[in-house]
Amino acid sequence: MPGGRLTQQERHRIAAGLTGGLSYAEIARRLGRPTSTISREVTRNGGPGGYRPQHAHEVTAQRARRSTPPPPRPDSADRPAADTLDEEIVELAVRSGMPRTTARVHIDLLMSEDGRRTAAELTRRLRLSPASVSVAVNFLVQNGYARRERDPQRRRDVYVIDDDAWYHSILISSRQTLEVAQTAITAADTLGHDSPAAQRLARGGTFLRQVVQDTMKSADHWRTLLS
Repeated sequence: MPGGRLTQQERHRIAAGLTGGLSYAEIARRLGRPTSTISREVTRNGGPGGYRPQHAHEVTAQRARRSTPPPPRPDSADRPAADTLDEEIVELAVRSGMPRTTARVHIDLLMSEDGRRTAAELTRRLRLSPASVSVAVNFLVQNGYARRERDPQRRRDVYVIDDDAWYHSILISSRQTLEVAQTAITAADTLGHDSPAAQRLARGGTFLRQVVQDTMKSADHWRTLLS
């Protein structure tokens, strides 16, 4: 499977594949590239209906000239393979709605040996500003993806991902959705259940509430798998 940046010829083949109605997966297979590479390339450069290979090639070249190479990351004995895996997981997180910088911080924590990083380590490893790291880790902590510990000896915070993070993130997300469900049900009561809007809100709120309650019960039931 080829590595590195897409060539101009590959970009023309991507454009031809899109015109021919091929899926990202089929285009990737024909080029010997990961599907995430094709998806990212098209999304960044106009989408399926607006992709122009020459323009995409020029813009990517300009972006490469502005960027600097990332620092060496010694955590893995097989760094190229680990980098590819990191990128693919980051793309999945972004598609699920997580901000890209937050996703990068999350995956770097998740893929570390002991699941621990300081803010300074994240700043250095990911070449992010301290402010960007602060926003990202605050999001992760607030949503249960990580927790904050204090190192009393060095007087600094350490951000930690452990097995329980999966459980806590589900609980927090479920509680937030439960609030939405309850708000919809309350709005339906306020409008009066004779109106179509109220009935729609009541049905949607009841559905969400039931699904969330089932999810929370399931998380409690299967939590032993994390220990």
